[in-house]
Amino acid sequence: MTKPSSGLSLRRVLIAVIAGIVLLCIACIGLLAVIGAYSNRSGPATEAPPVFDPQSATLTLAYSPEKAELIQELVNAFNQSKQRTSDRRTMSVQLLEMPPDQMVQAALNDEPGFQALSPDASLWLDLLDLQWAEEHRRDAEELAPRRIADSARYAVSPIVIAAWPEVAQSLAGTDQRIGWADLQARATSDPDFRWSHASTSYASGMLATLAEFYAGAGKTRGLTAADVTAQDTLDTVQALERSVSFYGDNEAVAMQLMSEKGRNFLDALVVQEALVVQHNLAGLDPLVAIYPREGTLWEDHPLALLDDPQVTDNQRRTFQALADFLRQPEQQALILARGFRPADLNIPIDGPDSPLTAANGVDAREPQTTLQMPGPSVVQVVQNVWVYTKRPSNVYLVVDTSGSMRGAKMENVRTALLSFIAQIQGAEDRLGMVEFSGYVTNIIPLQTITPEYRQTLRSEITALDARGDTALLDAVRAAYVRLQQENDSGRINAIVAMTDGLENASATSLRQLTNEIEQQNRTGVRVILFTIAYGEDADLDTLRTLAEASGGQLRTGDPETIRELYRLLSQYF
Repeated sequence: MTKPSSGLSLRRVLIAVIAGIVLLCIACIGLLAVIGAYSNRSGPATEAPPVFDPQSATLTLAYSPEKAELIQELVNAFNQSKQRTSDRRTMSVQLLEMPPDQMVQAALNDEPGFQALSPDASLWLDLLDLQWAEEHRRDAEELAPRRIADSARYAVSPIVIAAWPEVAQSLAGTDQRIGWADLQARATSDPDFRWSHASTSYASGMLATLAEFYAGAGKTRGLTAADVTAQDTLDTVQALERSVSFYGDNEAVAMQLMSEKGRNFLDALVVQEALVVQHNLAGLDPLVAIYPREGTLWEDHPLALLDDPQVTDNQRRTFQALADFLRQPEQQALILARGFRPADLNIPIDGPDSPLTAANGVDAREPQTTLQMPGPSVVQVVQNVWVYTKRPSNVYLVVDTSGSMRGAKMENVRTALLSFIAQIQGAEDRLGMVEFSGYVTNIIPLQTITPEYRQTLRSEITALDARGDTALLDAVRAAYVRLQQENDSGRINAIVAMTDGLENASATSLRQLTNEIEQQNRTGVRVILFTIAYGEDADLDTLRTLAEASGGQLRTGDPETIRELYRLLSQYF
């Protein structure tokens, strides 16, 4: 027998091995295809995290909302200048709008989402550095670490009381210098007089509150924690604060509402001077700026860079280029034209091109007295004490639990309501809730928000269940009648009513309810309605009519914004 060739055997072995490898590859490809198909059916693939670019020259700048139009105009001009770094990267700035108190909280994190910030006042930078030092200082002997690496000013504006001319005249009387005490006396003696300032989450509210504490202490500088907590000071501030009609979120929103609603909204509002100028330049029913005789403080609109290892050298160069750009004469002139006072003192604010004129309701020679900004530790004390001096509130949450609220809508509302009750911190604030679907399904009466009651509310909110039709008007009336029965004019009385659909089940008509609100608000206690249109199917006309009948506001929200909307509304109380 002839023996097989060893070469042939080797070739056969190689062919078998190669064939096996090919079959194995085909099997792997098929398996990957099956896995990919399954992944596509079960949900989208997770996106890869953005890759850190150590040469990036793009700076993300968080800014506060009261100067949105100005900062957008300035940054657009900077980006169009197409400045370059030494390695030929184009410098650019991306904008991120954010309330100043949230800027501080974000900047305390390792990844804040921005490298630079421009809040409405430097007090937030001081508070940020203080809190950063408290969290990161290892011992008392160590030099306090700072979160802010660099800062510059580009615009300033004093805090004023914006009022209709006849209101300012009546407040002045024979003395042309109006003070905080005049505002409090008028609000106390005239139940129809309405004034407001923002919550202390914004500079206009915080600086107004600091000015009140200065007035209560009888000082213009050197305010201390002892001054703030002195009983005479607390009594003065509490008397003034308890004459406030309601608080609010940022001053630009309140000014916009004042412009739209006129005298039906407020008689006076604490804002920065620039907003009065902008209002009058727009040709609207004129307002005048009152510079409190006790003195005032300034929104100084800083531009600041974070001290963060993730900030690239090129981003630092972009920050410095932006700071230099904002201080150029052309940009400073633009800042003045928009009603702000330029940081460059060489630019005259009383020249022929300046809008800071009596015709625009302001006086470039004012304020005559500037109060000294206290240190961040004193500001913290004022923030904490304000919760106890502010006007307390009675608030009913009116919550739609109709069938259209099923699923993600209801889940988001639960989260939003939990956020709202967490924000209400006043020692005397009272909260109740009315649930409705095709009828009023549950009423939780007003109670002071103790820890035990807060937990009860959380349990009730967690148990909310969507079903049935929409009896919005009956639910609002149930809350309104109970607030009138309380007859508590010493508090802010308000209803926050939310629905996602059309009214279709109430025994009460819209005309009946609005007539009742208008009449009872004149003869009884004033109840303000804040209505929320949740989603595209909400009845905007009905919600707007209810809000306007009470002198309140309509807000719109969707599943992505509803939580932030409730957080903002919590600042009104």
